[in-house]
Amino acid sequence: MKLSHRITHITGGGSDGWDVFYRARRMIADGVPVTELTIGEHDVRTNPDILEAMHAAAIGGHTGYAEVPGTHALRKSVAARIAARTGVATTAENILITPGGQSALFAAHTAICDPGDTAVYIDPFYATYPGTIRGAGAVPKPILTSPSAAFQPTADTLMAATKGARSLLVNSPNNPTGVVYSADTLHAIAQACITHDLWLISDEVYDTQVWEGTHISPRSLPGMAERTLVVGSMSKSHAMTGSRVGWICGPAVAIENMINLATHTNYGVAGFVQDAADFALNSGDAAEQAVAAPFRRRRALTMQALEGQNVVRAVPIQGAMYVMLDLRATGMSGEEFANALLDAEHIAVMPGESFGLAAAGHVRVAMTIADDQYVDALSRLIAFASMRAGDTPR
Repeated sequence: MKLSHRITHITGGGSDGWDVFYRARRMIADGVPVTELTIGEHDVRTNPDILEAMHAAAIGGHTGYAEVPGTHALRKSVAARIAARTGVATTAENILITPGGQSALFAAHTAICDPGDTAVYIDPFYATYPGTIRGAGAVPKPILTSPSAAFQPTADTLMAATKGARSLLVNSPNNPTGVVYSADTLHAIAQACITHDLWLISDEVYDTQVWEGTHISPRSLPGMAERTLVVGSMSKSHAMTGSRVGWICGPAVAIENMINLATHTNYGVAGFVQDAADFALNSGDAAEQAVAAPFRRRRALTMQALEGQNVVRAVPIQGAMYVMLDLRATGMSGEEFANALLDAEHIAVMPGESFGLAAAGHVRVAMTIADDQYVDALSRLIAFASMRAGDTPR
């Protein structure tokens, strides 16, 4: 029997660029020790206080069907958080609770794109973006950025690439580059959306991990609240990756219709998980800062490790839990370098090409292992790159 074109073409055919990751996992399964610097998984797990709140909610009986839009308490807490941080009036009616940020991305595109509509996104991109767009029935279209501009899209490029599109997807702080979009970039994004009457989907799951610059939610810019859907998640801010709880913030009419979508797809998020998320959000900024602290610390360690050599260069490390390293001085592609590094040093990193065309010749390093192990792995990566470039670290 034949499957639908939509489901069989989600990845677009061919490799999804994650071959190095899969190969590293096979090596580990075969007993080969590999230092993994690949995916954005915290090395410190969910705070025990959050787990205690989850346990108490489950034992207390919140294990049946929860409200599909999300519990009123959690929707209010998310709305209050967004209003406090952006200055934009936000109520529970502007919030839909979702099974993680990925579900929110799919729901957002499904809500605003009809089959065949063009949905634009920025390259480099988080690996699931094109497939999410295809899964929603739309046609993905990347906007290439340049390393020379720190992978920030230019106003001219945005204006030209979004003409005729239905939506634009942006992500700041950015995965994979670690760049925080500047005010000028965000105003250019807003101008393109207003000029071409686009919906904007703003993936802000790393909004608590800003090391340099300021996170600006484009929903807060003039004329943008009525055309912006903001995706958020507890995964990165509170190390709750496995709990699968996120949200969409947007105009009430859009949220109302996405509640219908949720009713016919996932039917909501477990009540005891939502109670734990509500507890976490009301634990204050200190809890979020504690989760972010290791990555801020490892950013400083990265900058120290890169001093005194010119082969490996970092894209500005402004936010998120990743470092994008420019290895073009080695003469190798990101994929070639990542495979060679895995073979020689048993260190696994993600090729820049895993995230689109713009980051060719780069690799993404996740700052997600203990400090001493991280410094050791990074030092070996730099030495390996220097050897490949015929240089010696100074």
